[in-house]
Amino acid sequence: MIDATATAPLQRPQALGFWQAFRFWLKLGFISFGGPAGQIAVMHQELVERRRWISERRFLHALNYCMVLPGPEAQQLATYIGWLQHRTWGGVVAGGLFVLPSLVILIVLSWIYIAFGDVPLVAGLFYGIKPAVTAIVVQAAHRIGTRALKNGALWAIAAAAFVAIFALELPFPLIVGAAALIGYVGGRIAPARFKAGGGHGAAKASYGPALIDDDTPPPPH
Repeated sequence: MIDATATAPLQRPQALGFWQAFRFWLKLGFISFGGPAGQIAVMHQELVERRRWISERRFLHALNYCMVLPGPEAQQLATYIGWLQHRTWGGVVAGGLFVLPSLVILIVLSWIYIAFGDVPLVAGLFYGIKPAVTAIVVQAAHRIGTRALKNGALWAIAAAAFVAIFALELPFPLIVGAAALIGYVGGRIAPARFKAGGGHGAAKASYGPALIDDDTPPPPH
């Protein structure tokens, strides 16, 4: 006998209150370790998979734009999603709380390192953190990469960009510009292969309807 709850469609999440979002962004500021890759992976897990506050396609689409812009892409992504949720103040809160807890922790850790950095126990703690953070970054890159790179063409662009950065040491703006040009041409020749998020409605099939779904219009400016 098939369990009816296993096949029942998921319901759209309830409307998100401002203070509920405030508490989430504050919590995220304290737990988002691993640099941009780790932070983006945590946001994807919390916002797309667990809470379904934004669809995967909208998330990846916003991430693509933030990666092109100068500056910290993880904070830009958080600010944009906060703006989608609660307009201007939502963006201010999301962007601010994304960095303020980290700043406080950084000040405390810096003081500990300056005051007790020569103590073997403290030095060992800091050196022990390094491989753990490296593992977080690698896992996060794999997590986001497997969702953004949906076919062989996108994997080929990613591999070429990797070679250009590490082997050829080409300038980053040149690599981004070349990838954008390839994406533009490829989108006109084979649009199905260059569609963000794996096609319209892909997030619904994976995680259910989201509060900010593929067809949700942005808030008025």
